[in-house]
Amino acid sequence: MTLNTNPILQIHPTRRCNLRCLHCYSASSPNEKDQLDVALLRQAITDASMEGYKTVSFSGGEPILYQPLLELLNHAHQCKMNTAIASNGMLINEQTIEKFKGVLDILAISLDGMPDFHNQMRGNKQAFEMMNGRLEGIRQSGIPFGFIFTISHENFRHLDWVANFALEQGASLLQIHPLEAVGRAKQNLAGMIPSASISAYVYLEVMKLRKKLGDQLYVQIDLVHQEALRLNPSSFFVDSISKNQDDFSLAEIVSPLIIEADGMLIPVQHGFARKYALGNLKEASLTELAHQWYREKSDDFIKLCQQVYEKETIPTEFPVINWHEAMVRHAEKFDIPVLAS
Repeated sequence: MTLNTNPILQIHPTRRCNLRCLHCYSASSPNEKDQLDVALLRQAITDASMEGYKTVSFSGGEPILYQPLLELLNHAHQCKMNTAIASNGMLINEQTIEKFKGVLDILAISLDGMPDFHNQMRGNKQAFEMMNGRLEGIRQSGIPFGFIFTISHENFRHLDWVANFALEQGASLLQIHPLEAVGRAKQNLAGMIPSASISAYVYLEVMKLRKKLGDQLYVQIDLVHQEALRLNPSSFFVDSISKNQDDFSLAEIVSPLIIEADGMLIPVQHGFARKYALGNLKEASLTELAHQWYREKSDDFIKLCQQVYEKETIPTEFPVINWHEAMVRHAEKFDIPVLAS
């Protein structure tokens, strides 16, 4: 029944960030003040571990700016969960790295391509230089690290450069993620969303890279071939669940599970259609919200997954799919508008 052998809880503890990136999905910036209480997040991590989640990943905003981050990393390990941080890498100094030893399992650093393009996307002429200057200390710490490369219509030909850079730096992971029309990118970069043909090209290039690099660097791509989806749909969604609530585990249905900086608990991806939200952690615990969602919304969510599967497995010229983006796109068609309070 499980859609994923490593169900993920993704936490955005704050929208505060040292940058104002052009493509930020959460529209974070130095001016944003949203921040969640650490006690609320500790309880959410405990509850998530009981619901079957195996990894907790911290993003944002820049999670390094969230002062109680170390406390949450420690707590996640106490709950037998793996830990990850997604960071722009610019604020990671020796003191920070020393604190993370033993409680951080992987550090993922955002990278947008060659230095000038990276700086352009980050809105900071020193962004690449500052991030690059932190890598020696990260290597010396022994904490595994990798890069998240967001591909667009403008930078997809940077892939080889990015892969070589990751190898030279001693990274263990390179994650390729297509730019999506969410957050600030929806306003600023609509013309840079990779086309179906570019996505297919990048997918094939990643397959070549995997063969070339072997065990030197694990290359992950957030795209799937239609045939893989047809052959193994249960890796992406479940088509039925037990009607016995005692048998229910949220991680069997939803991964990743997202906690946004305002406390909203949602499936799939930051900003996902509120019709499918579990609720707000400021109003009830993750466990309470999960079981209410199971009773009231899980059937609708599973129907959405089935609809997306049926639509996205129709043969096309370029048979490569961004599953999460497809989920977002289809969910918005049936979304219920959120009224301003």
